[in-house]
Amino acid sequence: MRRGLTQTKPPSSLFALDSSSRQVLTVSALTAMVRASLETSFSEVWLEGEISNLRAPGSGHLYCTLKDQTSQIRAVIFRSTALRLRFGLEDGLHVIVRGRLSVYEPRGEYQLILDHVEPRGLGALQLAFEQLKRRLEDEGLFDGTRKRSLPEFPRTVGLVTSATGAAVRDMMAVLHRRCPIVRIILVPVSVQGGGSAEQIVAAIEALNKLGIVDVMIVGRGGGSLEDLWSFNEEIVVRAVAASAVPIVSAVGHETDVTLTDFAADVRAPTPSVAAELVVPVLAELVERLDMFVARCRQAITAQCLDQHQRLDLVLAHMGHIRLRILKEAQRVDDAMTGMREAAQATLRCAIADAQAWTQALMSQNPVFHVRRELGVIPQLQLRLAAAMDHTLIHKMQLARSTLRRLNGLSPLAVLERGYAILETVPRHQIIRDVGQVAVGDEVVARLANGQVRCTVKEVRSNLSV
Repeated sequence: MRRGLTQTKPPSSLFALDSSSRQVLTVSALTAMVRASLETSFSEVWLEGEISNLRAPGSGHLYCTLKDQTSQIRAVIFRSTALRLRFGLEDGLHVIVRGRLSVYEPRGEYQLILDHVEPRGLGALQLAFEQLKRRLEDEGLFDGTRKRSLPEFPRTVGLVTSATGAAVRDMMAVLHRRCPIVRIILVPVSVQGGGSAEQIVAAIEALNKLGIVDVMIVGRGGGSLEDLWSFNEEIVVRAVAASAVPIVSAVGHETDVTLTDFAADVRAPTPSVAAELVVPVLAELVERLDMFVARCRQAITAQCLDQHQRLDLVLAHMGHIRLRILKEAQRVDDAMTGMREAAQATLRCAIADAQAWTQALMSQNPVFHVRRELGVIPQLQLRLAAAMDHTLIHKMQLARSTLRRLNGLSPLAVLERGYAILETVPRHQIIRDVGQVAVGDEVVARLANGQVRCTVKEVRSNLSV
């Protein structure tokens, strides 16, 4: 008999009822004996099969059935083992498992308690890689629309990598060679092994919180899939995707691919190439700036010469216009003098005529003769004097009105009253009609004591008012 089972003598008769010849067991006792025997005899079993009826309750344990073409067996993976799985189980997955055979006593069913599971024909890490990639891709974490362009002139570059190794040395050498003035902040982390993923995430978050980092390089040198696995961990991939600072992924060699490459804004085939991508060559920038400065100086010099020439032309033209205005002003003065003298001569003639007419009238007036002879009509004399005064005042007012009209016709008097002469720019033609200008044109307003340059904002004719 196997260990764990009680040895008894076979009954002499199948229907014997003698209590001394039999041993009666309870169901629980028998189940316990079977479980002990199975666990002893099948303490380590390797099995190949297909997973079906997979269940994952809230306890964290996994329950499934392993089957082949003709048979099946129940299996359980306890929570502690399930947490160590690199990939997710799913129905239809063909696996190779290791475990021990046991009995689930409440139902009396035997089952396999698994402590190792690996996919058949595909490595566990590779399967985990494909599963996580598919899930994060479905979430949109790798969409090209989320990726940002790198800054052209970064001042501070953050490095998240191991403090020792060729990768950090190569990146530092390239950064200093291309742009010696760039500031580098290195956050040393473990890039493989236990706890490395948490260190990488903490470093990315720390550089984001600094607020001075313009671009970040996250990476390491080459290695196997197991060595690079920290950069396939979900927490690292999500931290890279959530970073507010643009990230360049530089993990391994050109043929190595990690999930961090898909989540980063830019993927570099090697750490050295990543350093070349994030900073420009300072010497080339200085050379380009010198070229731009020289071109700007040439353009400014040419512009200044052109403006000086235009200013000289304008000043010369303004001098010609000023000379014309002075000549016209002299002609106006001469005309005013002539008109004033003519008006005064006319006034003197009118006064002389009035006096002559007065004397003639008085000499011919019978009343005058009667007064002269009789001296008895003073009232008539007063009326005549009043009429003469009235006539004289009327003539003087007429003369003043004539002088005012003549003065009003003078161009200088018009300018002194606030009017202006408008001329076009640059031809300096006098504007007499609204059709000579358009909105946006520049005009020069000539005033009594200077000129004003104006821009036309609206043109309206008297017909449109």
